[in-house]
Amino acid sequence: MPVILESRGAGDFHLIDSGNALKLEQYGPYRIVRPEAQALWQPSLPPSVWEKVDAVFTGDTDEDGIGRWRFPKEAQGETWPLSLLGVDFLGRFTSFRHVGVFPEQIVHWEWMKQQVESADRPLKVLNLFGYTGVASLVAAAAGAEVTHVDASKKAIGWARENQALSRLERAPIRWICEDAMKFIQREERRGNHYDIILTDPPKFGRGPNGEVWHLFDHLPLMLDVCRELLSPRAVGLVLTAYSIRASFYSIHELMRETMRGAGGAVESGELVIRETGIDGGAVGRALSTSLFSRWVRE
Repeated sequence: MPVILESRGAGDFHLIDSGNALKLEQYGPYRIVRPEAQALWQPSLPPSVWEKVDAVFTGDTDEDGIGRWRFPKEAQGETWPLSLLGVDFLGRFTSFRHVGVFPEQIVHWEWMKQQVESADRPLKVLNLFGYTGVASLVAAAAGAEVTHVDASKKAIGWARENQALSRLERAPIRWICEDAMKFIQREERRGNHYDIILTDPPKFGRGPNGEVWHLFDHLPLMLDVCRELLSPRAVGLVLTAYSIRASFYSIHELMRETMRGAGGAVESGELVIRETGIDGGAVGRALSTSLFSRWVRE
């Protein structure tokens, strides 16, 4: 059976409502509306609530499509401060609908934080496709040595801004702007190892030198290399997959095949966010956000 990992919001985020292929979210002081194809139902809250928002994303409804933000009340600045799990970072209204964090992944970050804090040694964490670095900062704040990899110079710059905002400038974080596959293959040749690997690959992407990534073509090799990068005392390998036409069984069986003989257990399923209403205290419907598979050492 699939494992459902559920978030009801955390820190400055919660999901207010969803429906009509949209979601209504609270990010710190801002209430925003973004497209969400999984929200097949009707909204629970009246239109008057949905109309009193600070920002609405309009344009291409594809997950990676380019669009723009509309500000019904007044023009907003490009960035604003947010906090999750004690880490401060910047939200940003990007042209690709995202705002700098995927809060449903907090269930993975909480697990990672607990593993790092309870370990009898400093754990080494590798964060592939690390985006704006929130997961890397959570790991570093917990005491891990972190290597953060992303092909986007803008994302790395944003992550460094977040590092400064979180007052973690002296934390042991390596910021690597490089194609993820090239990096891990080089790490394998060097004989480097990590205790926890997080990987959040897109379904399609390009590296800084034009390298092409296709998830269905390259994921098996990526996981094979990640297996080789796990230390003898590794505690976990986490894969999250967004916007793909696949069953959780597909990545579950792939992860099981990858980790065969390593011991431990593989759990796979979906990450969901629960609607919690205007004040964050209600219990509404669960909105599926992504597939995941996670190997953990028992």
